[in-house]
Amino acid sequence: MNTAKADPGRRRYALGAAGGLVAAAVGLALAHLAAAAVRPEASPVTAIGGAVVDRTPVGLKEWAIRQFGTGDKLVLALGILVVLGAVAALAGLLAVRRMPVGLLLAGAVGVLGAVAALSRPEASWKDALPSLVGGAAAAGTLYLLVRALNRPGTGAGARTGAGADGPDRRGFGRLVLGALALSAAAGYAGRRLGAFGSAGATASRTDLVLPAPSVPAPPVPAGADLRIPGASRFLTPNGDFYRVDTALVVPRVDADAWRLRIHGEGVARPLALGLRELLARPLVEHDITLTCVSNEVGGPYAGNARWLGVRLADLLREAGVRPPSQGGPADQLVARSVDGMTLGTPVETVMDGREALLAVGMNGEPLPFLHGFPVRMVVPGLYGYVSACKWLTELRLTTFSAYDAYWVRRSWAPRAPVKTQSRIDTPRPSAEPAPGRVAVAGVAWAQHRGIARVEVRVDAGAWQEARLGEADGDDTWRQWVWIWEAAPGPHTLEVRATDRTGAVQTGERAGTVPDGATGWHAVAVRVRAR
Repeated sequence: MNTAKADPGRRRYALGAAGGLVAAAVGLALAHLAAAAVRPEASPVTAIGGAVVDRTPVGLKEWAIRQFGTGDKLVLALGILVVLGAVAALAGLLAVRRMPVGLLLAGAVGVLGAVAALSRPEASWKDALPSLVGGAAAAGTLYLLVRALNRPGTGAGARTGAGADGPDRRGFGRLVLGALALSAAAGYAGRRLGAFGSAGATASRTDLVLPAPSVPAPPVPAGADLRIPGASRFLTPNGDFYRVDTALVVPRVDADAWRLRIHGEGVARPLALGLRELLARPLVEHDITLTCVSNEVGGPYAGNARWLGVRLADLLREAGVRPPSQGGPADQLVARSVDGMTLGTPVETVMDGREALLAVGMNGEPLPFLHGFPVRMVVPGLYGYVSACKWLTELRLTTFSAYDAYWVRRSWAPRAPVKTQSRIDTPRPSAEPAPGRVAVAGVAWAQHRGIARVEVRVDAGAWQEARLGEADGDDTWRQWVWIWEAAPGPHTLEVRATDRTGAVQTGERAGTVPDGATGWHAVAVRVRAR
């Protein structure tokens, strides 16, 4: 008797939790549709994700990058959806017992999304609308579903087992189907509207014809790529180039609408340029290796490409900027992305004669959207977080004492020249090569200083000099190879590099924070018995 009476209540709570999930699906779909009309960054999942990224401790961020690589954004989005699902189920449970409490929780999630959206850089009041629409839709859907549950089943519902005291499962089921249909339709419409909104950007990239460089890069030396199986290619294909940034939604900027503003302290003649005006200036082609400061010793976040762009120093001089060494008042150049990201670069560095570029091309084609189309910064010799602003829209001259850029406010150093590093690409960790001659190979980099020597040692023995690939200037990595007469058993291989200033890569281990990792890359292998 007691069990029978309890069953309808348990069913009602279970269906209430399911109703909460359905209501959340409707809310998210309608919020996504509204965000397509406002801007993709205003979607509640994206806005909350961005707020989470901004407030995540540096150590946890670095752990996520190590564990998930470029998939960290997908993991974050999935995590947010799981949490939202749990909250939605709780709201459904609460609404069955006390309707106002459940509805209040559902609406509160929408308010949270709106607050997160408004906290994002470059936000306007419109960015709050998608989350508010989604919260209201979720609360309204939950109200209808729970009202059906709290209405006793009658007629056919009673004959199917709902009973006079049980929920109206048939009415609830019809509402669920209708809500899921609405969610699917809104989601589809949001995707279509989003695709329509980005169609102009896609077309502008497809139609863009890059002018020939006024200063073309020389051909890559024939001996630069040693073509060792398992080693990195000398030039990294665009599709394989690493990506580390905070953009949960990749900005798709219409090249025809893009503008760049150069202003600030010491700017005698502020500039405002469109892409056509930028491309009308002399273009320089240069091979540059980029490295992320989050790259651990032996890590994958380095890539080498042929870049095409305008010399940044020429633009700054056109604006009347002088470096500090010549009496200029500004020592920091703050680059701002269309999504509000800020990176600070030393003015002296970008005007010291190196090929610091506002890049428009990468490996012979317009920049991919993932890598900053239509314009990004590339500065050889500096880690990306202080130099490689993607989706660039503003350059402001200021001082390091007056302004801390995004990553500096999160415990990273304001100045970050690339440290000399080397990596073993082959053999891989835990490999089991056959005894005899084994090619140990990889890459080494010390951008703007160049690599002079690479050495390898086995089991902490004497250092042996590796053969270097031909240098393609000082701003790119160099390939290297050392032929090892491998004996059976376990062994540890280590590598170190010396740059062209004579400085030897330190073996002292340090983490990535605050200005890049140090130490020798080591790989443990087991050579098979003969």
